Amino acid sequence: MDIVKKGTALIALLATTLLVAACSPEVGSVEWCSELKEKPKGEWTANELADFTKHCLLP
Repeated sequence: MDIVKKGTALIALLATTLLVAACSPEVGSVEWCSELKEKPKGEWTANELADFTKHCLLP
């Protein structure tokens, strides 16, 4: 029974992750750049900073 509960929880987590990922704009798009500009700079990841520089500042 424990394995069934863990499997169900894993499936629910994966489904939620896919739904959230499907809603976010593509990296480098105008929407993504605008969204990142609104996000506090202290919350940016190193990858976001690199992608922002590559796609939004140096198109």
